Amino acid sequence: MLMNKKNAGLAVAAGLSICLSSRAATTAYDSGARPTHILDNGQKLLGNANYPAICYSGHRKTARTVENTPSIEETREDLLILSAMGVRLLRTYNTSEFPHAERTLKVINDLKKADPDFEMYVMLGAWIQCKNAFKEGPDHRVEDADWNQQEIETAIRLADEYPDIVKIIAVGNEAMVDWQAHFVPAAVILKWVKALKAARADGRIPAKTMITTSDNWAALGGEERYRNEDLDELMRQMDFVSLHTYAFHDTFYNPALRWEPLPNEVDLPVAEQLAKSVARTIDLQQAQYQAVKDYLKELGVDIEIHIGETGWASLDNARYGDDGTRAASEYASKLFYDAAMKWTRGNNQTCFYFEAFDEPWKSKGTDGSEGHFGLLTVDGQAKYPLWDLVDAGAFEGLSRGGNPVKKTHDGHEAVLLNTLKAPARFKH
Repeated sequence: MLMNKKNAGLAVAAGLSICLSSRAATTAYDSGARPTHILDNGQKLLGNANYPAICYSGHRKTARTVENTPSIEETREDLLILSAMGVRLLRTYNTSEFPHAERTLKVINDLKKADPDFEMYVMLGAWIQCKNAFKEGPDHRVEDADWNQQEIETAIRLADEYPDIVKIIAVGNEAMVDWQAHFVPAAVILKWVKALKAARADGRIPAKTMITTSDNWAALGGEERYRNEDLDELMRQMDFVSLHTYAFHDTFYNPALRWEPLPNEVDLPVAEQLAKSVARTIDLQQAQYQAVKDYLKELGVDIEIHIGETGWASLDNARYGDDGTRAASEYASKLFYDAAMKWTRGNNQTCFYFEAFDEPWKSKGTDGSEGHFGLLTVDGQAKYPLWDLVDAGAFEGLSRGGNPVKKTHDGHEAVLLNTLKAPARFKH
């Protein structure tokens, strides 16, 4: 069957967001009700296979600064590429430090005005941090109140200005997990979730705006050491859970994951070894999800759990590279992408896959893994997970920074396969 660009994107990118089994949806809310957002067209946003989701930041330079923030035109390039992939829901990360989120909303608004059929929505992230975050002597017991208030106030303003685009506000990004430089106690996130709910009740943001926090599975109660009265109450206050799970990192940090081949797998071809190892990463992520689900059940809280982040880096020069676990490769990233989409689709979850484009600033322009989680490279090449979309013609006429969207490795699968190495256990 011949597909136009829009249909090709929706067909191949069905994995980017998954259908959630419906519960009774409400469109009117009292003070204790949780909004389950129904779009103007009558469809439910979260858990709808017609609304694939992805994480989007899009910084192209080796330093993330206000001056280097993608321009309006660069943002437009990105959103047209993502739309061609079938993406209909974006996740952003901060509101006030950089103009990225506001430019993204403006471009979506402009595209909607130019084309009534263009459809894209945003989960707007408000960055929350502790006092002296990313500086010498951070105080994780105390929040950076001025910073956090500005982030929340800007989120309120943007949600009010773009009510037909901002459908969710996420308070904080991995802000409660204690290995982050900016982490704060759950009480801080709870405070700002309540502030947003007050804004919703007062009419300062639309009544249908959903409110959550996006955090690591452990900090969301998956590990008992994070559980306390504040986290309990936070779970009761949120409209849904946005859960992060990264088996990619677990290949190095988590001895519970058997990433290296089992004894009966060592003689298999490397591609088969990788497939079996990736299957075990999905098993681990399912267990992490289940731990949070069990915690909610213990609390008697009936809210949906969606995947706020999961992803796989295609390149690394350290812990996940040739001298480490060897997890980082485009081939492994496709195995994981396909498996993660199958899991979340079968588990009736929306998945904000991390992430749209490589961001060099995250690894300071090196081959470090943090800069290479994108499904597309910084110059707009589609990595192996998206090669089918290129074949379907989804990106015809689209470019990034003057570079037409085409396959990595010039589309030579044999070249990609020739780089594979067997999974390994990194010796700490």
